[in-house]
Amino acid sequence: MVAPTAPAAALFVAVLGLGACSGGSGTTGSLTPPVVGTTSSSAAGSSTSTGPDEATTSGSGPATSRSTTAPASTRRSTVARDLDVPWSTAFLPDGSALVTLREQARLLQVRDGRTPVDLGRVGGVVPDGEGGLLGVAVSPGFTSDHTVFLYTTTAQDNRVLRVTFQDGRTTLQRAILTGIPRARNHDGGRLAFGPDGYLYVTTGDAGLTERAQDRSSLGGKILRITRDGRPAPGNPFPGSPVWSYGHRNVQGIAWAPDGTMYASEFGQNTWDELNRIQPGRNYGWPVVEGRAGRREYVDPLVQWPTSEASPSGIAYADGAVWMAALRGESLWRVPVPGGRAGTPERLLHGRYGRLRDAVLAPDGRLWVLTNNTARGTPAADDDKLLAFPLRDLT
Repeated sequence: MVAPTAPAAALFVAVLGLGACSGGSGTTGSLTPPVVGTTSSSAAGSSTSTGPDEATTSGSGPATSRSTTAPASTRRSTVARDLDVPWSTAFLPDGSALVTLREQARLLQVRDGRTPVDLGRVGGVVPDGEGGLLGVAVSPGFTSDHTVFLYTTTAQDNRVLRVTFQDGRTTLQRAILTGIPRARNHDGGRLAFGPDGYLYVTTGDAGLTERAQDRSSLGGKILRITRDGRPAPGNPFPGSPVWSYGHRNVQGIAWAPDGTMYASEFGQNTWDELNRIQPGRNYGWPVVEGRAGRREYVDPLVQWPTSEASPSGIAYADGAVWMAALRGESLWRVPVPGGRAGTPERLLHGRYGRLRDAVLAPDGRLWVLTNNTARGTPAADDDKLLAFPLRDLT
């Protein structure tokens, strides 16, 4: 794990409850292209898959070179290295970013060109399989409320915490949403504020597929809540935090400037997905994996063989969704003109190993987080947080 360069803030206190992966090993040989706008489908039935979504891959490539003279917005950069199982990245108003370490349950603050600062360990986190300290989101009103949100796995459940962060110190306030099903696999975990100012939370089915179709369960959903953890006004099901359902394991969400919402989703054995999210709609799991061509389910914009994707974090930039792929060891660029998918482009294939997150930085670069220290074959300086000008990627 990266070593702190300043005294770490006091450890987070433990949280008291306030309430209640593409499976299979597969091969990575010949490439099968992603499918856009076809009518093929795979009936998944109601079988339970408890295998990991993030199968081990072959390894990682060399770190990028670093310029010390070009402006930050025009050069590639290794922002941080030697990170221990990093999971999520979110930017603060000053241009620095928060990074979560899943298994160490630690929160870092990083700036390009500086050594990361260790902000301390989050108490009450119980890392287990794909669970631990996962998503992080920064309040849109951070300059006045100094609030960040964390998605954590405890001994009882997955939950969302609200934390204050001010003057380089973190103070735990409270758990605002509890009772999200947890398991060794399929824990979801992404947090992001939408353009409407509400917090969106992605969850997995936690190994029990029937949860995805049960609207009374928080598993297998995208949730939309207030900053206090209550169902957001205007949700499609009165009194419920559920925004969309029928999901297996969503780990990436992003919005276009016109408000169109996109999400990446792990399939089981056949198809991974990029979806356009509509409130109240059913995305098919476990009845269907991939495209169904049935009116009651929303078909994905794009579907990939699980060996080519295992998608996690996504970002929207320059008219496209940029999707980090774990097992596929790639960054997929999917043009989405008018909310329809163009031809996906596979980038960085095999150069940096497994990719966990992609985030658009305030300076216009794409920050990409690798994930080789968990299930991959790490290089000497893994894991890394890399920054790329968009023009260098296409």
